[in-house]
Amino acid sequence: MGEPGVVLDLREYISNLDRSSLPRILQVCSGVYFQGSVYELSGSEVCLSTGDLVKVTGLELLSICCEDISTNTTFELPLEHSGLFKLVPEDLPYSTIEEVVGLQPVGVDACGSFTFISRNELIIDNFTVPAGKEITLLSVEVTEDGERCARCQLMGQQGASADMLIPFSYHGEFYECENDRGYSLQEIMMSDRLCRRRFRKIKSKKCGGPLLFAPIYQIQGIMHMRKNIVKFPSSLEVDVIDVTEQSKDLTFVTPLSMAEVVTQPKTAFPTMAEILEGPEANRFFCCSWFKELQKGKHLVLHKWDNTAMVLACTPRGRKAQQYFLISHGYGGQMRRRPREFSSVYELYVAFSRCPGLKVSVTRHCEAVEEEGVPALSVGELLEVLKLQTVEVSGGDLGPAQKLESLICKRIIEEDEDDDEEDENQEESEEICLPLFTEAHFVEKLSDKKKYCLTGIAKNFSLPLEVKVVSRDKVLEKDPLVGLTAVVLEEALEETTVLASLPDSPEQCFALPTRWLQMSLCFTSDPLPWAEGQTPELHLETVTEVTDHFYHEYHRLTQTDMAPPPRPPKRKPSSSEPQKTRGKPKARANKKSSTLPEKLDNLSLDHTKPALSKRSPPPPPPLESAEEPPPVIPRKSVSENLTTPNTYVQTPRKQQKKQHHTERTSSGSDHDYETVDDVIQVHDSIMFY
Repeated sequence: MGEPGVVLDLREYISNLDRSSLPRILQVCSGVYFQGSVYELSGSEVCLSTGDLVKVTGLELLSICCEDISTNTTFELPLEHSGLFKLVPEDLPYSTIEEVVGLQPVGVDACGSFTFISRNELIIDNFTVPAGKEITLLSVEVTEDGERCARCQLMGQQGASADMLIPFSYHGEFYECENDRGYSLQEIMMSDRLCRRRFRKIKSKKCGGPLLFAPIYQIQGIMHMRKNIVKFPSSLEVDVIDVTEQSKDLTFVTPLSMAEVVTQPKTAFPTMAEILEGPEANRFFCCSWFKELQKGKHLVLHKWDNTAMVLACTPRGRKAQQYFLISHGYGGQMRRRPREFSSVYELYVAFSRCPGLKVSVTRHCEAVEEEGVPALSVGELLEVLKLQTVEVSGGDLGPAQKLESLICKRIIEEDEDDDEEDENQEESEEICLPLFTEAHFVEKLSDKKKYCLTGIAKNFSLPLEVKVVSRDKVLEKDPLVGLTAVVLEEALEETTVLASLPDSPEQCFALPTRWLQMSLCFTSDPLPWAEGQTPELHLETVTEVTDHFYHEYHRLTQTDMAPPPRPPKRKPSSSEPQKTRGKPKARANKKSSTLPEKLDNLSLDHTKPALSKRSPPPPPPLESAEEPPPVIPRKSVSENLTTPNTYVQTPRKQQKKQHHTERTSSGSDHDYETVDDVIQVHDSIMFY
């Protein structure tokens, strides 16, 4: 581990770091910006700038960097590499046994594999070891008088062996011997002594130079104002200084999202918090507390909980709709209002949620016998009984069909002039309303009782229309009072954080974590009340939301509901004439066949000058007319074509008035017809 205040390369510092000393605080001396693929960084993007502080909390071995000393090249090996490596003996001598033991693997690391020789003869307790004799280091022991010794083994003739203790203080000139013991990468990296040694590959075709192994770790730590734990490799070209001792009192601020706030233990509340990033845009809320959620503002976080709410809105009408989230703790009183239904299917949906439904007809409905639809009159009272499949005679629809119908009972008001038997017979009359019937009803209510919100949610199914008749006294201003009606649409449960402002800690509001994109951090600031004197909290139970919130909520929670049934397709009766596209053309051909022969031979060349002055054709005859319209008798066309008019010019602007005069005054000196008249009559017959 590097000395405090000494600048070290990040790889060198991490390689020599004692894991038992974690966490350590490092300061970046020369920063880099490293942005690679998610695979290179394990999904993290790292930006280390000069002066940044990193609190290293953990290390994880990623791979091994190998350096070939002879060629000065480096490459990486995965941890799963199956090859074995053997130690390369050091050329420099060791001067004492203590130095041999301190720099070489002993015990589990060595497993009897470290062997050395002495250039000089050794005499230990009347036992002489000749120079050049191989000595194997086994372990380290402490004698009764406290002296540390190395237990070594000497191999004699015919496989005999002898153990002896050599004191650490024994001086000499010792050299390491080469052996064929192989080590895996895992064994090398797990030993602090082996990972500093040089190795050579075993069973390699190319001998190659000695190798130095350097571990590459994934560093885990936290940084100031970083939301998540940062992860980056130790191979980054960064110089660092260990500033752990100077930064003992440093607090690393960790931003928390609203979703992360509710993961904190409940014992962490109440607490003070500072908003680091406020909501970017107000898309969901129309309440007063939203404008307080700005960067740098402080909040008192009392607790978090799952809050039962009701999504409500005002009825559709001339005024713009309003939307609310109402907590079950709302203290106002409300009465039910009659619901309106525009179809039998809507009536069935309401009946399925709340049986015993009684309605009054608000619009006349004509009977359709072929579809099984009965006649309904305004003011009729109906009691919905059940849903049943009814067989309806086909009529024009063909064979009999089975229709899903709502069985209702007509409720007839009692009349003193009627007999009791007639009354019983009338009251038991049942009708079948097919679900596809378009009819209009209003709910018949006899309940004038006042309810709280929890009482309505418990006794009735939603949606339900109510009228708030008394305000919630806890609220300074109840937005529900004064509204004509409020539709309680759906019950929901939201995870909320109960918060308040420091200057009024007792006035609380609920922050729905799912709908607020903001970050904050816990601070060590004192709570704004005396210790042990927690104020009584008053919750703002009504939160006004936007239409965007309303539609977004329904988009996220919508379920696939079956569409309402459609009425059966009516087949055309045999008595009705079948309409075809060719019919108008055939009729025109039929009519054109009755034209005079001379008019039929008339070409467009003779009428070209009059085309631009053509008057609009008369209205078409009724569809039921089978005969063509009568042809107006006129004089011979050939005269007008062969004898041009030499008396007057063809009228243009006053064409309509003169045309009427010429047609009605048969005794005129100039009794003739223009080509325009001929064409107009021709158009009325051919192109009606």
